Formats: sequence, C-alpha cells, structure tokens
Amino acid sequence: MKSGFVAIIGRPNVGKSTLLNQILGQKIVITTDKAQTTRKRIKGIYTSDAGQIVFIDTPGVHKPLNKLGEFLLDEAKIAVPDADVILFLVDGSEPAGKGDKWIANNLLQTEIPIIIVMNKVDKIKKTEKVEENLLTYKTLFDKNLPVVRISAKTGRNIDTLIKNIYKKLPQGDPLYPEEIVTEETMRDVTEEVIREKILLNTSDEIPHSVAVKVDNYKEEENIDKIYATIYCEHKSQKGILIGKGGNLLKKIGTEARLELEKITEKKVYLELQVKVEKDWRKKEKILKNFGYQQQEK
Repeated sequence: MKSGFVAIIGRPNVGKSTLLNQILGQKIVITTDKAQTTRKRIKGIYTSDAGQIVFIDTPGVHKPLNKLGEFLLDEAKIAVPDADVILFLVDGSEPAGKGDKWIANNLLQTEIPIIIVMNKVDKIKKTEKVEENLLTYKTLFDKNLPVVRISAKTGRNIDTLIKNIYKKLPQGDPLYPEEIVTEETMRDVTEEVIREKILLNTSDEIPHSVAVKVDNYKEEENIDKIYATIYCEHKSQKGILIGKGGNLLKKIGTEARLELEKITEKKVYLELQVKVEKDWRKKEKILKNFGYQQQEK
C-alpha cells in the first residue's frame, strides 16, 4: 500500500481546485474563473485500495502586490518541500507563459518527483497544437518529466493521473481514516462558500477586497445557525455588496445558505453583515485575524 502528500502547483485559473474536486467526487474547494479564488492550502484526501493520496491544493502563483499576496505565494512555497510528488498543473490550451517559467525556475527546482499535468486539452482539436504547447512546458526543465493530459472539468484521464501518482508515492499506511476527505471545519467551509458566492456575484476589485469571518456557528439537531461578517476595504464597496435595498447581500446569503444545506444535509439559518476594514490586505495583524497566517505543516 502507498501513501503520501501531493502538492498541486500552478498559475491562477489553471484548474487546481476543479481538479481536486473532480478527483474526490465532491466539492471541497470553491471554484470560480477569478484569480485568488483559492487563498489557503487545503487538504483533500483520496483513499482507494491502492493506498491514500493527500492532495494539497494551493493558491495560484503570481507576483504579490500586498501582504495578502505575499501570504498566497508563501502558501504555495510551503507546500513544495513537504510533498512526495508535485503536480505542475498547466493550461494545455496555450503555450507556457512567464508565470509558468517563474514557477519552474523558483519553486520546482527540486529532486521531488514532478508530473506535468496538462489541463484543458479538450479545448484544442488539433493534436499537433497540444504537442507544440507541451514542448514549451517540457523545455522549462532540464530533465524529462512524465506528462498526463487531462480535463479537470470533464474528468478525462483522471484515472491515468491517479495511477501515475501512485507509481511515485512511497510505501506506507494511510495517514487518515478512510472516511475523511478533508481537514476543513464547517466554519472554514462556510467562510469559503460565502466568499465564492461573492466572487460569482461581483466584479472588478470587489472579489479581491473581500474577506469573510464566521462570528458564531451554532449546531443544533435540526438546524445550523450561522452568523458571519463580510469585510471589505472601502465604504463604496460596502454599498455595492449590500446592493439596492439589500438585494445583492440577500442573493449572496440565499445562494450560500442553499449550498451549505446540501453540505450539512439539514436546514441552515445564515445571517450576514458587511463591515469596512480599511486596507486590510496590507495589514499583517488583520490578515492573521482573518486566518491568513502560516499554519503548522
């Protein structure tokens, strides 16, 4: 039996969280088409007869513009040295860009086994184009790395990817009980679900300026009562988030509540409020308060 840690590394929007959800067969990580959707390392635990793979989903790697950006980059950096295998997830529908080169040169110069995972190959009809793109990724490394072509969205070749990962994992007993798929608490999940609904319902700078904190989570037999605060950086953003007559906040709350009811499999009461915390992304103390601090590995 094999077991170990697998870090998923790549640029923003290459499909890291979509891939993890697809592998686990359920949603444990929020996904949108916006950068910085994933802000923290999240463990997803896949168990089969062959063993156990503990996936570490990481934020998309990009140049940090503030303290939050530095935290996101650190989250990806920390995941690499502790991994038994690294998945370098790339957008196979386009050639390697500056971001991919930076990741290869700064994060992936390691002896840890790396698999190049070409996602979104279903978007290209011409096989020769896929091969041309692949060559631009392979030449980022001075050694010949294995490649798996997948579609995280449809699940194409995911079984092939899993087999390739098991080949490179060390022998070992499972690290977690078979029924566990994530270490995330319901508070964590709730904060992320609310943030996802904000990302999906807003545009421009709003998604990046928002943090969510659960103030109180009361679990009762037939209902979970949740009270949470959405933080933004400016008064104007607060007005946008609330919307005319409170319409947008109500929509975000309803969508989040319905998703949380699916997860908890019972009724959920969700109460949201919006507060301004000026320039919170630049303040280390506030970042820690919002949970953006390095955790024990």
